[in-house]
Amino acid sequence: MRSQQIAPPPSHTRQVVTVSSRSLTLAALATASALLLAGCTAGGEAEEPQAAGTPVEGGTLTYATGFGEATCLDPHVGGNMPQALVGTNVLESLFSQDENGEIVPWLATGSTVSDDGLTVDVALRSDVTFTDGTPFDAEAVVANIEHMKDPDTASSTAILALGKVASVQAVDAQTARFTLSEPDSALQESLAQTWLAMESPAGLARGMDENCAAPIGTGPFVFSEWVKQDHVTLTRNDDYASAPAGAAHDGPAYLDEIVWRFIPDPATRFAALQSGEVDVIDEMQPDNVVAATAEGSGFGVLTGALPGASIRLELNSGYAPFDDERVRKAFIKAADVNPGIESLFFGTVDRSYSVLSSSTPYGASFESEYTVDADEANRLLDEAGWTSRDAEGYRVKDGQRLTVDFPVSTNQSIPAEVSLFEQIQATTKAVGFDVELHPLDLSSWYAALGSWDFGVTSAIYTKNSPDVLRILYHSDNIQPAPSGYHPNHSHVSIPELDAALTEAGETSDPEKRAELYEEAQRILAEGAYVLPLYDHLQKIGYSDRVQGLSLLPTLQIPYFGDTWMAG
Repeated sequence: MRSQQIAPPPSHTRQVVTVSSRSLTLAALATASALLLAGCTAGGEAEEPQAAGTPVEGGTLTYATGFGEATCLDPHVGGNMPQALVGTNVLESLFSQDENGEIVPWLATGSTVSDDGLTVDVALRSDVTFTDGTPFDAEAVVANIEHMKDPDTASSTAILALGKVASVQAVDAQTARFTLSEPDSALQESLAQTWLAMESPAGLARGMDENCAAPIGTGPFVFSEWVKQDHVTLTRNDDYASAPAGAAHDGPAYLDEIVWRFIPDPATRFAALQSGEVDVIDEMQPDNVVAATAEGSGFGVLTGALPGASIRLELNSGYAPFDDERVRKAFIKAADVNPGIESLFFGTVDRSYSVLSSSTPYGASFESEYTVDADEANRLLDEAGWTSRDAEGYRVKDGQRLTVDFPVSTNQSIPAEVSLFEQIQATTKAVGFDVELHPLDLSSWYAALGSWDFGVTSAIYTKNSPDVLRILYHSDNIQPAPSGYHPNHSHVSIPELDAALTEAGETSDPEKRAELYEEAQRILAEGAYVLPLYDHLQKIGYSDRVQGLSLLPTLQIPYFGDTWMAG
């Protein structure tokens, strides 16, 4: 067997910025905005947040999230960002990712891959125990993988990532053998995600309800309380000694506890930070970023582009009106995105022309496919038979208005983004589209997508691998996962695209992967299935009292194992 460790090319290193009120003046805000986009500080180097002074043990940190409240804290069930955010500091993965984007061991110590790529032996640490006293060993890995693949678990993210895993077995106490149906160049990348983190087999055996309330891991904190619609409390694991790559220390966390609050409104969330009611917030509005980085504000902002797909509009090609390529192209030609990006986001994001996030390897940009051309949009709609207009100026064909239903998740789309959607609504109306925005809570939004009750939708999908393209656009994923979620929102079914994505997932040759992923993205762009908008940035605001805060490179999620509170 040969050793294998998959890493993105050097040009795709992670970029993280810390902007602190101590070092940023109002006069430098324009420069700071540019640096946020470039992923570097004024000195030109990528930077982690620096702690000042000697760490102090004790204290409670209050975190307010705008991502919403998970319905189940076990990230194996479903698999979304609210679960990953709170779970990353409780549950740990077999692998992690370092500053350069390379996959490195965490609870594993390494892996070997057979020459045919169908057998992967993962070697495990022997000194780790779950917080309920259950040993972490190969049998625990088997229990976790089987739990993720069990249809009764209703997994989405994990089961899609493990699609090529036929079985897993314990060779010995410290070796788990993965048998694959096809070679999988993204397996280690997938096993680094929180949605595939390791949980106590004894905890899993309690049943879904109990495990959803408090999954048991090996991390620096444990779930100790969940008051639904209010908060989750994490308390320190005093026996912790398995920190990920890049951590400042390997022992127990400094904080006594973290109180994880759910505050969906961004203005209320930022006001809570300003008043000292909370210490850290996520999903900051662009204007809040500007305010928090003003000199003397007493706050800092930590940002990083989430890996996976960019924030984008996905056109449902499986149903009218976007089953007609001409109508899809007309919509994209009419959608004037750039003015909204420039006016609504205060320089905190840049326009993307790639389906992949800038922090994900093998992204390809196709700017020419997304130029605005209202005349061409009108020509395409005329050619498609939408030649009449009603009294309100909307196109009509066979008595039907050219209506596009657009469900918007109020949990996942910040107000600036909703305003951008409204601008797209206005510019597409000029050529005759009736885009109807439907604000929905997260569960209703998932239900609308699950029943294909939409014409276009905005979506995020975080995965530390270009294999996200297979999950989002392979025709196999038109069919729903056990959770009921189908990630192929665009309803793309193209044999050439499937072939490129499949082959890219089987080869570990970087040049071949780059060629295949570029071809896949070209098919999507030329077929007008997706309209890229901008990178999804993790924007974490924090009080200057918070020291040692960092983002784990794998998913750009806050890690509190090194965090402490200054006096």
